[in-house]
Amino acid sequence: LRRPCNYDIQAVWGRASQVLINNYDMAAADTELLNPNPVVYAISDLTRRNVIDQDELSVDQFDSLDIFDLIRDINDPEHPFTLEQLKVVQMELIKIDDQADSILINFTPTIPHCSMATLIGLSIRVRLLRSLPERFKVDIKITPGTHNSEDTVNKQLNDKERVAAALENPHLIEVVNKCLSSKS
Repeated sequence: LRRPCNYDIQAVWGRASQVLINNYDMAAADTELLNPNPVVYAISDLTRRNVIDQDELSVDQFDSLDIFDLIRDINDPEHPFTLEQLKVVQMELIKIDDQADSILINFTPTIPHCSMATLIGLSIRVRLLRSLPERFKVDIKITPGTHNSEDTVNKQLNDKERVAAALENPHLIEVVNKCLSSKS
C-alpha cells in the first residue's frame, strides 16, 4: 500500500522536477546536448546466473554483482547507451553489507555539470525499489568530486519524501520508465 505523501511535488523538489522534465524533453528532441560525444566503453561480461531458490523461506544473499546486474542496463536519458556503457555505474562503486541490509551506490555522471544526474539517480532508485526486498536501505550518491551539485543531488535522491513526491508526477515517472525499459 502506498502511504499518502505529505508533500506537494513543487514544494519539495521546487523547480527541480520541471527542470528534469525539460532537460529530458530537450535530450529526447536531440537539441542542445550537454555532452554530444560521450565516451562509450565496452560492457563487462560479468553476470550472475539466475538460480531458482528452492527454499522460499530463506533470505536471499546479495553482493555487488547482483546489484550491478540490476542497474547496468538502465538507459541513459540523453544518449542511446546504457549506464554501464557510459561508465556511469560500475561494480567497483557498489558497496553492500548484506548483514546490515545496506547498499551504497555511487554513480559518476559523464560531465561535471550533467543536468540529468538527478534523473539517472532516480532511475537507479526506482529499479532497486522494484527489484530488491524491502529489507535493504539503499543510498545512492554521486561519486565524490564528479559533479558540480553533488550535495544537492545526493540530498534529493536519498530523501524518501522527496522521492515519493517525485514519483507522483506522471510525466516524471513516464521518463523514468523509459530509462528502465529494454531497448529492442
